[in-house]
Amino acid sequence: MNSMFLMMPAAGGEGAAAGGSNPMVMIVMMAVLFGAMYFFTIRPQKKKQKEEQQMRDSLQIGDEITTIGGIVGRVVTIKDDSIVIETGADRNKMKIMRWAIQANNTAAEKAEAERAAAKEAQEAERNARIEEEGKKHAKKKKKSKKEEE
Repeated sequence: MNSMFLMMPAAGGEGAAAGGSNPMVMIVMMAVLFGAMYFFTIRPQKKKQKEEQQMRDSLQIGDEITTIGGIVGRVVTIKDDSIVIETGADRNKMKIMRWAIQANNTAAEKAEAERAAAKEAQEAERNARIEEEGKKHAKKKKKSKKEEE
């Protein structure tokens, strides 16, 4: 009965265009809304979770990590679902679960060093190119001066 009410034209003889709404438009709008929610919230969250899991799976002995509680330590032992880290100057050992690892500081430092090296190489290449162009320009000037004399 409720669906019949939606399909009936509005009272007063205005017709279906002015009073009633098409149920297909409502369904399409809901689909667009859910699609937008998927692409703006669910998909990026799943991508981030996948990256975090890959980081946790790629841990090696000797890596420095930070837990979600803020504890910083060096990995000593790796097991299926847990790891043992040592913290502090007195080297206290703690067993923590893999899901509690927030960041791999060693990997972050390596990535930062790689980025810095790539940027430095790019800068050196650019400077070499500028020098080469300067030499070519100087040769052309010498050549033109010789031709004038």
